[in-house]
Amino acid sequence: MPETRTHPIHVRPAVLADEAALGELDRATWSTLHAVTPRPQPPYDPFFDEHHRPESILVAEVEEDGGEPRPVGYIRLVPPTPLACNTHVRQIQGLAVADRARGRGVARTLLRAAFEAARGDGANRMTLRVLGHNAPARALYESEGFVVEGVLPGEFFLHGRYVDDVMMGRSLTP
Repeated sequence: MPETRTHPIHVRPAVLADEAALGELDRATWSTLHAVTPRPQPPYDPFFDEHHRPESILVAEVEEDGGEPRPVGYIRLVPPTPLACNTHVRQIQGLAVADRARGRGVARTLLRAAFEAARGDGANRMTLRVLGHNAPARALYESEGFVVEGVLPGEFFLHGRYVDDVMMGRSLTP
């Protein structure tokens, strides 16, 4: 099991009781590097809703300083469409890691857990979309086997400039 310093990273499916912790993590990790929506403002929308169900999320947690395990990251993995003809594909629609856990393998551990979960659901392909200027995320995805499959130049106008939307994908078969 991967570790953050001396604390093992445990990945598990999300449960409804994770609502507050994941909502807080989501707001704390909001960044112009990856967000296409405005910074969240109170009153906050619920983390879980009809489009973001606990069963589509894996949570990374670590036991910090002898306490209870605490979420330090999550990944949202969903079918990209409701069509039967692409049930073999899963799409990453969110990946967040708490600042205090960055650089310790949490995102990589979540990605690898997502690959296994998707395979277990019968998927043989995974896709994602990432902003063109998000070099750290793109490097991580490439190191885990994703390749650029398309670019929508200037797809988003964010903070006074046009930003590319980069589509990446990878096979889940050995």
